[in-house]
Amino acid sequence: MLEEFEQISKEALTDLKRVSSLKELEDFRIKYLGRKGRVTRLLGRIGKLSREDKPRAGQLANRIKNEVTEAFEKLKAALASSKAEQSKELIDVTLPGIPVEMGKAHVITQTLNELLEIFGRMGFGVAYGPEVEDEWHNFIALNIGPEHPARDPIDNFYIDDNTLLRSQTSTIQIRVMEKTRPPIRVVAPGRVYRPDTVDATHMYMFHQLEALVVDEGVTMVDMKTTIEQFIHTFFGPQTKWRFRPSFFPFTEPSAEVDLLLEGKDGSESWVEMGGCGMVDPNVFDAVGIDSEKYTGWAFGFGIERLAMRKYGITDIRLLFENDLRFLSQF
Repeated sequence: MLEEFEQISKEALTDLKRVSSLKELEDFRIKYLGRKGRVTRLLGRIGKLSREDKPRAGQLANRIKNEVTEAFEKLKAALASSKAEQSKELIDVTLPGIPVEMGKAHVITQTLNELLEIFGRMGFGVAYGPEVEDEWHNFIALNIGPEHPARDPIDNFYIDDNTLLRSQTSTIQIRVMEKTRPPIRVVAPGRVYRPDTVDATHMYMFHQLEALVVDEGVTMVDMKTTIEQFIHTFFGPQTKWRFRPSFFPFTEPSAEVDLLLEGKDGSESWVEMGGCGMVDPNVFDAVGIDSEKYTGWAFGFGIERLAMRKYGITDIRLLFENDLRFLSQF
């Protein structure tokens, strides 16, 4: 019987050399090392031997089991490692590299940069101002008196009785005129804040671009010509627009600028882009500019509305939702 033990050991080790896959190795384990495997059954047969042969047979059976088990585990580890290597992604270093996806400017920033470039070519400088303003710059100097409804707390973000988040970039015009003597020719971009009800065309925070020209002999014709050149440069020479009489405390006369929207179904509608007008003499008096000698004009356009008109965006909220599916289109 001991010779049979040795024979099983040789056969097991020989069969193990033929194993080349984890599936074949599992079949080997069942055949030799499983609960009913040939090596396992050796231990069960030791009890049938004589008392004199049991010690030797037990030692031999344990040695055979250990040798086969050790060889099995080594081969199992080798096959598992080989499979892991084969499953790794192969990289061909001769192929071109994977391009890195770069970010880009937000559509509002793109629009603002284009606006500044257009007005820069028209001879305008750029001015900036604080977003937290006092009542003097936001209202009083702009000829908006204490009784004017535009100063109502329900229509502004007040911080205290004399401080608020600016509701218009016209405040920058006041700061420029306080420090600069005519001739003045600047545009002033920035964020403004109004507690409007949010819908497809209104937001409580949005961007404006103001323009201001002050010099001797400036007329409304100059303003209209500048606006027309801007609209045809930004939107295209076929763009239809119009002046519509309006009222603003800081300009007189005043007008609204509307652009014509043409739908795919042939429908047409006018959309307001912003306000404009000749600077009111009271504003010049507030900043110390001689209103008898100088005249000026100003306009303010909503940058979001300009971007929406140019790119066919139907809801202003899309500009602030940070949805990459939307932003990646620009």
